[in-house]
Amino acid sequence: MAALNGAVENGQPDKKVPPLPRPLRSLEVKYTKIFINNEWHESTSGKKFPTYNPSTLEKICDIEEGDKPDVDNAVEAAKAAFQRGSPWRQMDAPSRGRLLHKLADLLERDRVILATLETMDTGKPFLQAYFIDLEGCIKTLRYYAGWADKIQGRTIPVDENFVCFTRHEPMGVCGAITPWNFPLLMLVWKMAPALCCGNTLVIKPAEQTPLTSLYIGSLIKEVGFPPGVVNIVPGYGPTAGAAISTHDSIDKIAFTGSTKVGKLIKEAASKSNLKRVTLELGGKNPCIVCADADLDLAVECAHQGVFFNQGQCCTAASRVFVEEQIYPEFVKRSVEFAKKRLVGDPFDARTEQGPQIDQKQFDKILELIESGKKEGAKLECGGLAIEDRGLFIKPTVFSEVTDNMRIAKEEIFGPVQPIMKFKSIEEVIRRANSTEYGLTAAVFTKNLDRALTLASALQSGTVWINCYNALYAQAPFGGFKMSGNGRELGEYALAEYTEVKTVTIKLSQKSP
Repeated sequence: MAALNGAVENGQPDKKVPPLPRPLRSLEVKYTKIFINNEWHESTSGKKFPTYNPSTLEKICDIEEGDKPDVDNAVEAAKAAFQRGSPWRQMDAPSRGRLLHKLADLLERDRVILATLETMDTGKPFLQAYFIDLEGCIKTLRYYAGWADKIQGRTIPVDENFVCFTRHEPMGVCGAITPWNFPLLMLVWKMAPALCCGNTLVIKPAEQTPLTSLYIGSLIKEVGFPPGVVNIVPGYGPTAGAAISTHDSIDKIAFTGSTKVGKLIKEAASKSNLKRVTLELGGKNPCIVCADADLDLAVECAHQGVFFNQGQCCTAASRVFVEEQIYPEFVKRSVEFAKKRLVGDPFDARTEQGPQIDQKQFDKILELIESGKKEGAKLECGGLAIEDRGLFIKPTVFSEVTDNMRIAKEEIFGPVQPIMKFKSIEEVIRRANSTEYGLTAAVFTKNLDRALTLASALQSGTVWINCYNALYAQAPFGGFKMSGNGRELGEYALAEYTEVKTVTIKLSQKSP
């Protein structure tokens, strides 16, 4: 770590590697209120709710608790900002792109602040928040800033006496409900394409992790977005979230979270105004390691694929299928990786794994670990909490896992790696697809034919070949089956935030 920190090498500073960013451990939280019309408001009810640091279990601060009246106020502001003739609607497309670029500039400027807030609120390691979450936010904003003036319709040949063309128009007021595992990144995944297309937004961040979303409100105002274009209402899912899902003046909703809640949101949308719904939900993702794979690469990618972000990823490699010829060696190396993984203070540059988000999630993970033990899986390492540190769980590896075990079927959302074995490609395809989920999958093999066969056969929205969690703003992301509807990121996301209008004009039949 000395070289990484820009420290000494043979008594001399290492000039090639810049020093790592340092968190602001004593950072004061400035923004705790509801953000509507570019102003900060107290909740209508007068209620507040606490947000906690999962590393220390100490309260960080109290947040204004939004409810239906606050959502109504936010929606009215967003509706007004979307009216014809408003400053936002009169703004041309290149100007919308410039605002998104300016917002990316401010994220770069305040990158350490935002990464610190994210670590305080989620427990994820600071360097991961800085280099992965914030980097992804900045790149996503810049990507959609470039799209703002390139959303085009088509001219359609129909008849000699008619001209027919399409327009891609903004949908209107969009609701966004974001999760606690990647609070800022998932917010930007929704906000950037929505604003790029000219919509207005009402956002509800997860109640566990509202701090970075509220900070974004201050940057929205500083950049110069017109009032009402972006509104942020912190609160609870059954109240503020439900008010967004059922609101008749919200035209589209985007949600990232559990499949259970996704079903409730889709039901609420259908019972209200049939608002458009984009859902990115749970996953129980197969990671298939063939006997001819680069074993070092496969072990490391599978390890990072399941343990990254404390295992709290919808993309987690939570079903590892290994061909039987290499199974013992794969398990052996995976255990070595897990035992070396550093768990501790997320502000420490050496830390690879922080705490779970809250007591409820912590208890669920330990309960599933116990089920693995009882159902006959072999516990290779971990399997316990770190007793003196609150919500920290040791990296856990199970071998001899069978498909009927709970740890092979249920989304654990924690640092648990179940490893199974397979004999043939047809067998592993069948087993990999035998789940209600279909978010991501990965394949490790040196055989191109085998890789393409598996990529085609696996029922997943994303398939990675010889890599894991390779996500880019340019590439669409979303799930099959119970893992969701619609796509985020890439050009595909633009279709989720626009309505296509067909215009047909009858020409005069007189000759010129």
